[in-house]
Amino acid sequence: MSKPSVLVVLSSHSAGWYLPEFAHPYEVLAPECDLTIASPKGGATILDPVSVQLFKDDAYCMEFAQTKEKLWTETEKLESFLGRAKEFTAILYVGGFGPMFDLVDNPVSTQLIREFYEADKMVSAVCHGSAALLKATLADGSLLVTGEKITGFSNAEEIAVDRQKDMPFHLETALDNASGGNYEKSEAAWAPHVIVSSTKKLLTGQNPASAQPLAVELLKKLKASV
Repeated sequence: MSKPSVLVVLSSHSAGWYLPEFAHPYEVLAPECDLTIASPKGGATILDPVSVQLFKDDAYCMEFAQTKEKLWTETEKLESFLGRAKEFTAILYVGGFGPMFDLVDNPVSTQLIREFYEADKMVSAVCHGSAALLKATLADGSLLVTGEKITGFSNAEEIAVDRQKDMPFHLETALDNASGGNYEKSEAAWAPHVIVSSTKKLLTGQNPASAQPLAVELLKKLKASV
């Protein structure tokens, strides 16, 4: 039986991507799936150094940061995957602050999301990676997330780390608006929260703590689909 194939998308923006939100999905998925890493510009992407510092006591994150550098310095260009959704089982958008800048209004990314979704593939995102879903539309022009329960980094969490001043918009507010008031979050800030859509092949995780459980849920879906 062939392995599921997952296209993992990192931001190319200087704000970077967040270590545990790539490391822990990789930890869960890599033994069971073929992973291809892409970014809008291709080539090297930026691992947010603040995330390395904040997760210095996370043994797997440290091992990943020290041994897997080629994964994020030799990414393929996102555009090269247009028209190739059939080669994959899922697409996963990694979080970090970068996606807020280069994956929201990115026509290549939104087209890819449509292609994956309409090819009956899984679409997933963690933390600020959910920003990539905001402008994704279906063939009829409706937003993918309309009417869907969805999550991503909360306003409270953004304010707690004093990064709201650096962001172009509040992700929670934007997701709530796009989904028609269906944004959900954990009762306590920073607690893991994963939403698996009951009607669409769509999975989202709220924050860094949600990265591992999101990957676990995604893997369940992938195994069931092959």
